[in-house]
Amino acid sequence: MADYRHFIDLADAGGDAIAAMLEEALTRKEARAGWAKGKADADAPLAGRTLAMIFEKNSTRTRVSFDMAMRQLGGSTIVMDSGSMQLGRGETIADTARVLSRYVDAIMIRTDDHAKILEMAKHATVPVINGLTDHSHPCQIMADLMTVIERGKSLPGLAWAWLGDGNNVLHSIIEAASLMHFSVRVGCPAGYDPSIEVLEAAAKRGATVQIMRDPARAVMDADVVVTDTWVSMGQPHAEEKLAAMAPYQVNAALMGKAAPEAVFLHCLPAHRGEEATDEVLDGPQSAIWDEAENRLHAQKAILLWCLGGLSGE
Repeated sequence: MADYRHFIDLADAGGDAIAAMLEEALTRKEARAGWAKGKADADAPLAGRTLAMIFEKNSTRTRVSFDMAMRQLGGSTIVMDSGSMQLGRGETIADTARVLSRYVDAIMIRTDDHAKILEMAKHATVPVINGLTDHSHPCQIMADLMTVIERGKSLPGLAWAWLGDGNNVLHSIIEAASLMHFSVRVGCPAGYDPSIEVLEAAAKRGATVQIMRDPARAVMDADVVVTDTWVSMGQPHAEEKLAAMAPYQVNAALMGKAAPEAVFLHCLPAHRGEEATDEVLDGPQSAIWDEAENRLHAQKAILLWCLGGLSGE
């Protein structure tokens, strides 16, 4: 049996592993409070290890958080984009995976087609981590779960409300709900529902997910309110889509229908004035900056889990 694990989707890891990673992330974050950001953790558990990062999509948070995660764990990174690799000139994903596996200890890829990361994982002999695909964004949701816990909330039994497009971020939230035992109400216009395959798989694991056309109903008494950009990277700026999404904007009036202590999340970047207003993004219930920071801490735990070095295993 291989001494490494891929991190492709949350359901592949399972609820126990997610819980262990979240505990590790919270512990490591607390342990280095007040430290210089470039200082390695006291145990530097990934000293001598190198992560290759492949970017086929623009990135701020994923790029910097994974780079700093490896530095804090004592390791190093190599950053590549497909345009400067042979991958961009026709070398296959399989061959790229085989070659990189001879050079580095893990591979993170941020790409479009989910099939690419599955192909990478099939042929790599080191862990492959999903930095984002058009199907899912599990690293982001690990940070979201961590942020909600930091706000004093226990995940089981929570009611999460999603407003907007049924996209990759929502897919990973639905997976998380099925594993960590919270419910999701999806407020979205007809024609923009999440994947039926994702919904069916989550239902088999016992998830409660409701699709609602009324945004007020979706948000009512929710413990967590989440949204994302309406037009994803690589999509044209579709006026028809923006018009359909307009009633699902998270503004002060809509946020006021959630539970009094509700937390607002957005994975960023935000199109201010579209999916959410400044009043909400910068308001007292917003946890978006903690959420962004927690990409770093959550990904440290993911890296350790992938490489078999998670505390308490």
